[in-house]
Amino acid sequence: MGTVREHSQQIFRNQEDCAVFLNILENVVARFGWLIHSYVLMQDHYHLIIEVPDANLSRGMRQLNGVYTQHVNQRYRRQGSIFRGRFKSVIFEKEKYLLPLCRHVVTNPARLPEPEPWASYAWSSYRATAGQVKTLPSFLHTADLLCEFGKRKKSSQRKYREYVHAGIGASSPLDQRAHQVLLGSTAFIKKMQLILFGESDLGKKPPKAARRRKSLNSIFKQLHRKTRAERNHLICQAYSNFDYTLVEIGKHLGLHHTTVGKVVKAGRASRRG
Repeated sequence: MGTVREHSQQIFRNQEDCAVFLNILENVVARFGWLIHSYVLMQDHYHLIIEVPDANLSRGMRQLNGVYTQHVNQRYRRQGSIFRGRFKSVIFEKEKYLLPLCRHVVTNPARLPEPEPWASYAWSSYRATAGQVKTLPSFLHTADLLCEFGKRKKSSQRKYREYVHAGIGASSPLDQRAHQVLLGSTAFIKKMQLILFGESDLGKKPPKAARRRKSLNSIFKQLHRKTRAERNHLICQAYSNFDYTLVEIGKHLGLHHTTVGKVVKAGRASRRG
């Protein structure tokens, strides 16, 4: 899991800019198989809570910021980047920090020098997650967040609203980083440090026997005759053994990439158990 923050002097001048950015974000999410748990667009920065199953954050961020910069330069007849250097990101322990970080993101408007009403703010994920808009953005993944509050959708949305409201004025979870790019328990930080600094095989997939990559048609041959459990097993094989992305598998099967991601995640959990 990761939280991404991007700063500049002014990147969103009006509502049209915000709408264009979210449209670009939707395309990036579909292309790179991201899960967006929470977001907010402010005048001079934005925050995203992203899950990156395919370890392609940098590639996706280059696409997101690059295409949006093209829009701004063309619309306002300017040149050069509108962002200050590389984006800032924090890797965090999902089980412990998903809820407080998502709350921190959507309450950003309340921390402005002249606070704005965060609960009705149009350019954050709060209203969609809270069930206050009719159409959920296609790129927004609310299931993991809301399941923390129960299985019933309306009840979990109500409890989410109460949770966010109760956290107004609370300190930022990011203050606990102690200047690190990692946020989590001691065990989590140690594990991730080994991966980030290349001192562990945890960040690498085990080597595969040399073989020709199977096509998706071959992997999912006669799928109509298979049970859901058998289909899910093949999904896990396509992802883990043959390096197909969530998006590629989803397009082949007619499933959303978030659904494919859940299947892969469940398969990993069952193997660990």
